[in-house]
Amino acid sequence: MEQSLLGIYKHTKSWKMYQLLGFAHDTETLEQCAVYQSLYDSKEFWNNAMWVRPKSMFFENIILDGKLVPRFEYVAPVE
Repeated sequence: MEQSLLGIYKHTKSWKMYQLLGFAHDTETLEQCAVYQSLYDSKEFWNNAMWVRPKSMFFENIILDGKLVPRFEYVAPVE
């Protein structure tokens, strides 16, 4: 596993914090996916919900306010 990539990330659009826990493969496509957990309470889902998204999408750049920025910005390692 790519340990150096694990840690706390901020979602650039919502400013919510997540912990990148590791990586998994989709059973149908074998695509690598990022496995991450929200670090906030949510009424819509549940507190500290778990998420997966394609690894390429987790680390991609997006356009926000006319600037190219990372979708998730690395904040700190997990201690």
